[in-house]
Amino acid sequence: MKTRLLIFFLVIMGTGAFAMQNESLDSAYYIKFPDKLTTRLYTSRKYTAFEVKDRLSDKSIRFEPNSTFNMGVGATYNGLTLNLAYGWGFLNPDKGTGESKYLDLQAHAYPNNFVIDLFGQFYRGYYVDMRENISFGEPFYVSPTMRVRKYGANVQYLFSGDKISLRAAFLQNEWQVKSGGSPLLGFEIYGGTAKDNRPIFPIGFLDNPDRDFNQTNFFQFGPNAGYVHTFVILKHFFITGYASTNLSLGQQRLVFNEGANNRWGFSSNLFLRGFVGYNSEKWSVNFNYVHNKVNMIRNSDFDNTLMTGNYRINFIFRLSPGLRLKRYLDAVDLKRLL
Repeated sequence: MKTRLLIFFLVIMGTGAFAMQNESLDSAYYIKFPDKLTTRLYTSRKYTAFEVKDRLSDKSIRFEPNSTFNMGVGATYNGLTLNLAYGWGFLNPDKGTGESKYLDLQAHAYPNNFVIDLFGQFYRGYYVDMRENISFGEPFYVSPTMRVRKYGANVQYLFSGDKISLRAAFLQNEWQVKSGGSPLLGFEIYGGTAKDNRPIFPIGFLDNPDRDFNQTNFFQFGPNAGYVHTFVILKHFFITGYASTNLSLGQQRLVFNEGANNRWGFSSNLFLRGFVGYNSEKWSVNFNYVHNKVNMIRNSDFDNTLMTGNYRINFIFRLSPGLRLKRYLDAVDLKRLL
């Protein structure tokens, strides 16, 4: 299952979604770089955190994976993107937060008139920062057996795709030269599970341990709406902000020691993106952040949330590939075949 998902995500990320527009035409708001090789050196970190709020005590707890801070290289050529990164040891010192094993698949594709996001997260091993809880005694609560799975998709229509380029902000293979924005409308769907071999909460966190649960399963879907805008300053500096929310219908099932509780209802999610940097014809530097917050349907006394994020710093240089390299790139650029 994981192998098939990995292949699927590589295909989607490699083709940059689908060819839905004429790539040879520039907009009055942004410039394309057809047949230019956009190379990048970047650092990044992905994560999927699980947060639980107990409404009876008004206390919250956040489970974080010990995912690595990565450094890598990549390139974009027309519709083809390939990034390779590794979590080097000198970037990830041991802080006593345990070890996490994970496969985090995120595809964010930006055709002119669409925003497409796909998620497939598989995490095992979480920790909680307990340094503000003096009574716990240890700085971190570590659960190596805790597992989180999340699957999801978000597809939105960009009403003014000729006025804003998210590829300029995220893939850096375009250059936005004039401020512009657009409303969005779409649909999203999510599902998954969070579970442990033992009760979720650390001992002593709940006044009554019989209220503790060890597993949650959820599924939800619904329409969404949002807005995205890029502010261009002196033609080269840019700030891009994106916000989207939705209304989901779904269910959440909590498993307790003495049985399970399944409940249907409505919830609202949040999707945020932020991009800031400098762009020009030959080089670019920027910071970008993608945050997806999925609020599960309210069940029993708990509000459960999955938060998926991806932040990255990019250093970009564009160049014209030689004739021999261009022939190879054209051969694997699937967008040309669509």
